[in-house]
Amino acid sequence: MRIGIVGGSGRMGQMLIREVLGNKDATLSGATERPGSAAIGRDLGTLIGADPVGVALTDDADALFAVSDAVIDFTAPAATVAHAALAARHGTALIVGTTGLSPDDHARLTEAATKAPLVVAANFSLGVTLLAGLVRKVAATLGPDWDIEVVEMHHRHKVDAPSGTALALGRAAASGRGVDLADVKDAVRDGHTGARKVGDIGFATLRGGDVVGDHTVIFATEAERLELSHKAGSRAIFARGAVRAALWAAGKAPGVYSMDDVLDL
Repeated sequence: MRIGIVGGSGRMGQMLIREVLGNKDATLSGATERPGSAAIGRDLGTLIGADPVGVALTDDADALFAVSDAVIDFTAPAATVAHAALAARHGTALIVGTTGLSPDDHARLTEAATKAPLVVAANFSLGVTLLAGLVRKVAATLGPDWDIEVVEMHHRHKVDAPSGTALALGRAAASGRGVDLADVKDAVRDGHTGARKVGDIGFATLRGGDVVGDHTVIFATEAERLELSHKAGSRAIFARGAVRAALWAAGKAPGVYSMDDVLDL
């Protein structure tokens, strides 16, 4: 199966290239970068510190989608929306791990998914996917007297907050309670905030060092607290999950899918 990578010279892009090259069920169809990148023209093997593979990094995303069964995208919202349009044009499966997508961005992805299969996830880790399922079940079981807080920490370079994974966990908790996260989300506390509102789902964002991603969902009530956590030790877990999603998505009917679909949860 032919898998392409957009944003190939970045940290995540290089991990994805390495993961595809090491997967016996996949063939690396190519990788791209934005026009003007100094990495354009480099062999994808030497780019990741391995032996040459005879495929060079280019800036032609349209050509990449034309020769790929699936393309993996961990870039930026504007680029991902453009790539979704290319996926729709060519009927190529698109695996989206980009965070910071706006409601309008999601609408554009949904539009593209009428012509191509898209797997969209805030986190491609198997452990996080299972964590979200547990959070949904616990939230459905416990009453509103249990406060829910989502705590996340990432490296100092992360630009969006709360993280996409934290928001996904918040949505899982809200879904378990049968409410819309937008109606109960409390992501900013500063100054004299007053008492916590019953039923709110709070978020705490930490940034520092080189933390790949730590997420904890806290359920707290009088004299009792339950904490569900996941800690990522390497971005390789996201690359591994994304390649698994790409292998699953190729040939699927157009539509928006999630990692729950990929793992048959």
